[in-house]
Amino acid sequence: MAIDVIEEFIELVSINSPSRKEGQLAAYLKKKLEEFGAKVIEDDSAQKTGSDTGNIIGIIEGNVPNAPCIMLSAHMDTVEETEGMVPVIRDGIIYSDGEHILGADDKAGIAIILAVLSEINEKKIPHGQIEVVFTVQEEVDLVGAKNLTYKLQSNFGYVLDADGQVGKVVIRTPTHITLDLVVTGKAAHAGVAPEQGINALVVAAKAIAEIPSGRLDKETTSNFGVIKGGKATNIVPDKVEIKAEVRSRNEDRLEAEVKRMIDVFSRIAKENGADFEYTQKLSYKAFQINENDPICTVLKKAGEKIKMDILFEPTGGGLDANVFNEKGIPCVALGLGNDKPHTKEELVSIKGMKDCVELLKTVLEISQE
Repeated sequence: MAIDVIEEFIELVSINSPSRKEGQLAAYLKKKLEEFGAKVIEDDSAQKTGSDTGNIIGIIEGNVPNAPCIMLSAHMDTVEETEGMVPVIRDGIIYSDGEHILGADDKAGIAIILAVLSEINEKKIPHGQIEVVFTVQEEVDLVGAKNLTYKLQSNFGYVLDADGQVGKVVIRTPTHITLDLVVTGKAAHAGVAPEQGINALVVAAKAIAEIPSGRLDKETTSNFGVIKGGKATNIVPDKVEIKAEVRSRNEDRLEAEVKRMIDVFSRIAKENGADFEYTQKLSYKAFQINENDPICTVLKKAGEKIKMDILFEPTGGGLDANVFNEKGIPCVALGLGNDKPHTKEELVSIKGMKDCVELLKTVLEISQE
């Protein structure tokens, strides 16, 4: 009997799998994939990622010669612990219990993939080779996908990890730069001789105040996310560490905003007698898929067949799809019918998950024609 996607989702969210502790879920998914006749591989990425399991890859041989190989992917980790979470079902929506996140990001994606595989196995639906990739630590800078050691053969792929309505297809994402900014001043007694000190916290605050943050335009955002410094109220703080980021789908604007952040900190530090140093890191590169590429035309045909509107959209977030595109496998991300990820108000639509199963199953059918 084919898997019911809702029952499978409820089972999946009962398995706690925060980032770096995906092992229990990985063991469960290995057994599931084997039930569908998949060759199952656990890669050796754990020694680099620090997770208690590697990424899980399932290879399902096609039953149609010369059909394209398609990747289906979702991530196993959740952004927080979900131990003890009991989902609440009300009016066709699955909610968290209000004390935890639900974990629909990304267990809705996993449930949909398993339900699709179950149906094509049960009903002997024609399809090409399928590579299933369940990654670790997507929520930690896409670490699992970045350290995937298995060489994928897929011609293109679908990542089941976009929030929003079913039929939404993410075809464009930003490049993401992270910055560690360090301002070094001079310690002094705050009550006896404050004039002998250089307050690194104040210097940093002056710089931050000069730099626009938040949404800068429709393609660009920046954020100061973490500030750490100071030891006591009676000591002029001599060091402040700041973690910041800039994201943009426009590479020129990205470069300009990163430069502005560095230049302003450098100038303000110098004006106030402080030192400034920084490191910047490319977290992931942008990708853009044309709506007329094969990966999208298949989705359009599937949407027409099942009478579903397909909406191609950009996003400001990062996905495993960024990494797979960089590895040379064209990928888009599909909406799952979920909303409010990473919060205790997280939810997912029952109809949405069922519709996504139908969409993905139809994509696999059409791809082999």
